[in-house]
Amino acid sequence: MSEAAIVIEHVARRFGALEAVRGATLTVERGEIFGLVGPDGAGKTTLMRMLAGVLRPDSGRITLEGIDVAADPERAKTALGYMPQRFGLYEDLTVDENAFFYGELFDVPRAEYRERVTRLLGAAGLAAFGRRLAGQLSGGMKQKLGLVCALIHTPKVLLLDEPTTGVDPVSRRDFWALLYQLREQGVTIVMSTAYMDEAQRCSRLALLHAGEVRECATPAALKRRLPGALLAIAGSDPRAIRDALADAPGVQGTLLMGDRVHVRVDDGGLRGPELEARLAERALAHAPFETVEPGIEDVFVALVGGAA
Repeated sequence: MSEAAIVIEHVARRFGALEAVRGATLTVERGEIFGLVGPDGAGKTTLMRMLAGVLRPDSGRITLEGIDVAADPERAKTALGYMPQRFGLYEDLTVDENAFFYGELFDVPRAEYRERVTRLLGAAGLAAFGRRLAGQLSGGMKQKLGLVCALIHTPKVLLLDEPTTGVDPVSRRDFWALLYQLREQGVTIVMSTAYMDEAQRCSRLALLHAGEVRECATPAALKRRLPGALLAIAGSDPRAIRDALADAPGVQGTLLMGDRVHVRVDDGGLRGPELEARLAERALAHAPFETVEPGIEDVFVALVGGAA
């Protein structure tokens, strides 16, 4: 049997004149946490909705656990759990009532339901909140309840569309702890994210831009593909530093990172002194340059083009 949980072959989807996804081809192996990374409008949500069978592709084919999603979406739904950006919790129902509703929706046998929901609510830290209305939960707790509901029928594949957007850092950490537990249990996870620190936790990443898959590899492999060297410069006016260096010879891209500027150059040893001189000419105070390891955000900007 193939180790692929999901196979996406030349998939495209158009909305009028907008080509939201163009010729996407990807394979997701069983037990992976696979990340879709890209800016707003890159096609992440459209691709996720096609994986879930909510949208039909205009062309191409998606198979999930050997099931053709477009040809047999109802059968595919039994193998997957889908948590969209705005998960459909019922805020006037309690935690227990929401979980029960999704158990009934997926025909979970009553004899198995209680054990499953007790285990899932316990793992999510929600066991003590069964009688609380979903509308009274914090953002992070709502997301964890959404995950419980998406898992109530023990899917083999879990699809998460930016599940931690707007969630506080502690809740994000707890959410990721749950994802790691699921991976250990053999669940395949596909998630889209706008957080680059989360992207680095994925087994592999697909970088999407303007509806196309530009790159697909492990985070470490993507970092190795970054051309040239990466210099970090800290100063009191990082925007002015970025603007001063953006068009300097040998500079291939710049990116603001808090109070620092990441500058991608063709040759760190050669360009470092030149950039120092340029900043001195403009009287821009800064700390000494450092050569740093690129992050996923640096790689994304370099590979898809543009500066930020």
